[in-house]
Amino acid sequence: MPVAHKSDSLNKPDKPRILLLSAYDAGSHQRWREQLVASQPDFQWDILSLPPRFFRWRIRGNALTWLNEPALQKPWDLLIATSMVDLATLKGFHPHLAQTPSLLYMHENQFAYPDSGNQHASAEPQIVNLFSAVAADRVLFNSAWNRDSFLDGACRFLEKMPDGLPDGLIKGLGDKSRVLPVPIEDRLFGPSSRKLQTDCPHLLWNHRWEYDKGPDRLLLLLDALEDMGQDFRLSVVGEQFRNEPEAFSLIRQRHQGRIQNWGYLADRAEYDALLRQADLVVSTALHDFQGLSVLEAMASGCLALTPDRLAYPEYVPDGQRYESNETDPEAEAGQAAKALCQLLEHPPAAQLPEPWRLSRLKQHYFAEISELLNRSDRR
Repeated sequence: MPVAHKSDSLNKPDKPRILLLSAYDAGSHQRWREQLVASQPDFQWDILSLPPRFFRWRIRGNALTWLNEPALQKPWDLLIATSMVDLATLKGFHPHLAQTPSLLYMHENQFAYPDSGNQHASAEPQIVNLFSAVAADRVLFNSAWNRDSFLDGACRFLEKMPDGLPDGLIKGLGDKSRVLPVPIEDRLFGPSSRKLQTDCPHLLWNHRWEYDKGPDRLLLLLDALEDMGQDFRLSVVGEQFRNEPEAFSLIRQRHQGRIQNWGYLADRAEYDALLRQADLVVSTALHDFQGLSVLEAMASGCLALTPDRLAYPEYVPDGQRYESNETDPEAEAGQAAKALCQLLEHPPAAQLPEPWRLSRLKQHYFAEISELLNRSDRR
């Protein structure tokens, strides 16, 4: 079950030794850790990962799954854990790691996930996130919205507790928190002079096929565009699952003649080509802690059309964000359709998300890691 990886090509005894733990190694988590290792050759990396299934068991049981893992019996210069890792319990199970500096990377936080209505109510995922953040020396978030929603959610959660809370807990978490996004590969950045097809734009919706990405809102938006007489072409791509919201089948039924691409594109080169071909990347998400799919499309020259919420205000220009209305999907779809038509009438120049480039951000990752290693040297 557990998977151990060693970066043999980087395995030199004079390099600081880092153990990276990914307890729910889903696509974005796997991509991030592989990118991190490849971009930081000054360190020796070993990796423990667990497959992305059985979410509630995985987030609560990962420290137990790794109880007899040989890698955790060894000394390390630094631990780096993803947000699904139960870092506090892991350090308790392995006391020799308690003084090892640790960095927690928060791809997401359990305080800000929307409720699908079908989930078993439990505070344990939130407690794992909270306790891991307390146990870490540094907490990195992939967006300011992720950081702020975590701190706000943790504060509201703790306010419900009857007693026994330490003073200054949330302030302490905020003081050791930083924002450091998942980088966008430099190869995706292209010229921003692409001409927008205003008569029949190619719309790209490139997200996980799950309820929290708002496929029902996408359906309402497409219907609204059709009612307004606005022609369009459509590509709906992204990771698919056994059970998917009904909205996808309805989109396919109602807009079959407009569809250019449908379903998961396994070939990365084919997906990259689609990013360069589309005119606008569309989000209808209720949950997106950073928005990698939108950032990748923007880097490739697409204009964006996103709700004015979540992490999007951090990088999507004002004129490309439509009014957010989480409680009224039809009203929000109307705002999105209006904003899209305004973009087509007065097309802005594409703005590439330059600060998110890997070649820039890898230096910040190096600095964060080096600071913690230096702290370890002083102990």
